[in-house]
Amino acid sequence: MEKKKLQTEIIAGLTTFFTMSYIVVVNPSILATTGTGITFSGALTATVLVCFSMTLLMGIYANLPFGVAPGMGINAFFTYSVVLGGGVPWPVALGMVFWSGILFLIASVTPLRQMIALAIPKQLRIAVAVGIGLFLTFIGLKNAGIIVANPATLVTLGTLGEPTLLFILGLLISIILLRFKSPFAFLAGIFAVTLLAWYRGLTSVPPTLVSSPDFNSVFFKLDFVGAIKLAFLPTIVSLFFTDLFDSLSTFIGVSHASGMLDENDQPKNLREGLIVDAFATTVAGLFGSSSGTAYIESAAGVEVGGRTGITAIVTALCFVPCLFIAPLAGTVPPFATAPVLVLVGAMMFRSVSELTMAKLEDVVPAFLIIALIPLTFSITQGILWGLISHVALYVLTGRRKDVRPLMYILAGISIALIIVGHT
Repeated sequence: MEKKKLQTEIIAGLTTFFTMSYIVVVNPSILATTGTGITFSGALTATVLVCFSMTLLMGIYANLPFGVAPGMGINAFFTYSVVLGGGVPWPVALGMVFWSGILFLIASVTPLRQMIALAIPKQLRIAVAVGIGLFLTFIGLKNAGIIVANPATLVTLGTLGEPTLLFILGLLISIILLRFKSPFAFLAGIFAVTLLAWYRGLTSVPPTLVSSPDFNSVFFKLDFVGAIKLAFLPTIVSLFFTDLFDSLSTFIGVSHASGMLDENDQPKNLREGLIVDAFATTVAGLFGSSSGTAYIESAAGVEVGGRTGITAIVTALCFVPCLFIAPLAGTVPPFATAPVLVLVGAMMFRSVSELTMAKLEDVVPAFLIIALIPLTFSITQGILWGLISHVALYVLTGRRKDVRPLMYILAGISIALIIVGHT
């Protein structure tokens, strides 16, 4: 490779790292939410290991310039719906992540992946992304104190205190920097709010800034056997579908925008990329994190010229020092990372403009997905009811021929999973 091209790939790798490095702080802060039992240091170590190992594999095996990390949205679902909402012990929940990764791996190395991708309408895939965006936004506003619980109305407006004001400041900083396409947009907001929180005494300054990685708390502590229960099948399937949609959207969207297509106008090395993505979820369960996936933030590195696996290798190496910053990262308050949740949610919500609104049989399933994901705190419920209502309404309105055969099977599976979940 010529020197100029190599320099471009290195710069692209650095750009991708700084654009997605916020996950090193944000993912552990979500997974270690009070009540889960997961330690912040253990979750941080797991997060960095997933980022490093799987991004490196993406570069070496798939030869693609994509960074890999625990997915936003899936981490919130893991924490608030599965562990806290469902009362599932975290080792069992990690086992569910592992098995969903195995399911994803099987789909990626067989024609099943392509069959599912072609069978599920784009309308429903977009709706899932929008619903997850609202889910993340709700959690971000809750962490900022803007939304609080209320026994009469379920939720209401919170008190406008210092944490809320600092959240707004962090939000404005990140928005301004995003407007100028700065790779430091999310990090700058987190750092600024955390420093002010230290100054105001809202969080304590750590006695030490670095420590050794935590391989004792959650590393390889998953419960393989405990996760294999019929009652957990809906969640495992939901994790699989969410990961599949997320991966396909990232690979297809970035590849088409950058011209990284093969002779059939398909994303280059898509099969290899999805296999790495499947391994990322499986490995995440082993390391102690929610599902891993290719990051849409990789588009920043692609935009500056990253086209090969060298970009991903550089990004992966940048994550290694992050293994030692647990004490520093652990002092970041929830209202400092809340702007990231809100902004990522807003970015995911933007795709709502691509939804077809002309006919009710298209609108209602998408609407149910978008509404049920945040209102039930469950991506599972949104996907299941969306699949069922899509098939039912298309049949009732005389559009049976527009439904692919596999969708009938998926709708039947969805009905069974809902029954299992309620019994």
